[in-house]
Amino acid sequence: MNDSIVFFDSGHAPTLALLGGKCASLVSMTTAGMPVPPGFAVTTVAFDRFVDGSGLREEIQAALAEIDPDDVACVDRVSARIRAAIESRDVPDDMHGMLQGAYDTLMARFPEEVPVAVRSSATAEDLPDASFAGQQDTYLWLTGYPAVREHVRRCWASLYTSRAITYRLRNNIPEQDLSMAVAVQKMVNARSSGVAMTLDPVNGDRSKIVIDASWGVGEMVVSGQVTPDNILLDKVMLTVVGEHLGDKHAELVPDPRTGSLVEREVEPDRRAVRCLTDDELLAVAALAKRAEKHYGCPQDVEWALDADLPGGENLLLLQSRPETVHSAAPAAPAAPAAPAAPRASGPAGFSMTGLTSSLIGR
Repeated sequence: MNDSIVFFDSGHAPTLALLGGKCASLVSMTTAGMPVPPGFAVTTVAFDRFVDGSGLREEIQAALAEIDPDDVACVDRVSARIRAAIESRDVPDDMHGMLQGAYDTLMARFPEEVPVAVRSSATAEDLPDASFAGQQDTYLWLTGYPAVREHVRRCWASLYTSRAITYRLRNNIPEQDLSMAVAVQKMVNARSSGVAMTLDPVNGDRSKIVIDASWGVGEMVVSGQVTPDNILLDKVMLTVVGEHLGDKHAELVPDPRTGSLVEREVEPDRRAVRCLTDDELLAVAALAKRAEKHYGCPQDVEWALDADLPGGENLLLLQSRPETVHSAAPAAPAAPAAPAAPRASGPAGFSMTGLTSSLIGR
């Protein structure tokens, strides 16, 4: 639409400086034909205009200059002051108009207004030698333009959370030229969701794919609130090498009455079975392989199965970022094939070996 708004399917180049790490990835994956939920980016141009036009730039720089990185209370105070300043400033009318127009254009793609996720996308995140996973904010299941407008500003403010400020200080990431884009994206009504790593995060073995999966929206998986199903697959053959069924005691699901997510207990019979069918498991693994091939390096993929879509069309890719722990090391040789494990009477007849669940925090 303009340099402040970029739709994922616009064909725009996935420029990190304009879109931030998350939005650049979403644009790139959409252009590559991957099943990404539709949406748009509020670019760093909009953030910079807001910060500079409101006089916040100088205020932020002065506050950051006061920080003692070894004083946690000091970092918290400065963070709270900066975030309050950003959230209290009004956005210019013309910027409201652009955001409203983009939101209306997105909603026109659906028979009726649908909930969206509003997700931070900083220019310093998902770099090859650093991961900002979990440092900035994401807001889920928002309905209506006023909620989107407010949470875009909250995402801008989350560039200065205590954890984000501390992370940048500890990793010598300069504040100069730092900026924030925001993704506004159709919310997925997740029946099951989770993460997929195109290497084994325990030992860096690139011949494996590891999938963590649980019921409902994936926030409980990535935050470690539930123990998900954990499946280890051979990357070439897509055969299951090891599997551990997690307890999956709770799930986040949408509440149509309030337009928000609620946590509910998972029934005992669903806890006892894998939350992916055989076909769904293979589809998630194949999608992760596509992402790795597209980016040319091991990936950490967020995915979901949308309950609103028919089977075979319901697997959606929410995010793909470079794996940063093992990827810099030389590729490890494939481990020799292990003897076949006894097959238990699991939900899909797969081997029920006791692979330790590996939760990759965001």
